[in-house]
Amino acid sequence: MEKIGKRFEGKVVIVTASTQGIGFSIAERLGFEGASVVISSRKQKNVDEAVKKLSNEGIEVLGLVCHVSNAQERKNLIQKTIQDAAPYLKKGSSVVLISSVAGFSPPALMGMYGVTKTALFGLTKALASEMSPHTRVNCVAPGFVPTHFTDFITKNEHLRRGIEGETLLNRLGTTQDMAGAVAYLASDDAAYVTGETLVVAGGMHSRL
Repeated sequence: MEKIGKRFEGKVVIVTASTQGIGFSIAERLGFEGASVVISSRKQKNVDEAVKKLSNEGIEVLGLVCHVSNAQERKNLIQKTIQDAAPYLKKGSSVVLISSVAGFSPPALMGMYGVTKTALFGLTKALASEMSPHTRVNCVAPGFVPTHFTDFITKNEHLRRGIEGETLLNRLGTTQDMAGAVAYLASDDAAYVTGETLVVAGGMHSRL
């Protein structure tokens, strides 16, 4: 990765569902920018493998098992982070939480990834209002990114080309593209941004 700044020094960042795909790239990017990162997944094996990868890159990382749709496991994640990350929390430092908003307030009869963009938009606005003025809440709405969740689409050459043709940049997104957008929104560079949904889709038409 090209040389980047250290916007997150002195911060502890929790990234849920972060042992692979977009979540892993977000944790990696923020770690490269100086954060102490806390990653989580439902499976211990996935957590251990991701912790090893990030540690080998020189990133300060703590890995915990957590299913974000489970209220008690979410509570344990925060409590364990505060307990174990205490040595890294210097005076004036802060904790940043990055997660799927659908994971915290899943719509009825919808899985975590079944929430619509319109629902994300409304939920982001509502949470930002509820948690203001001391906490900012923003959302990234990704375009198509090749991960194991989208393999059935992105590995089909015909479908892939069709999707690429709908973007202005004529390509699919990458997990690094999403991580860069999240890094901006989580940083002090976006200190006056809250309640917003940033569409990162290469110019593909959005219904937001």
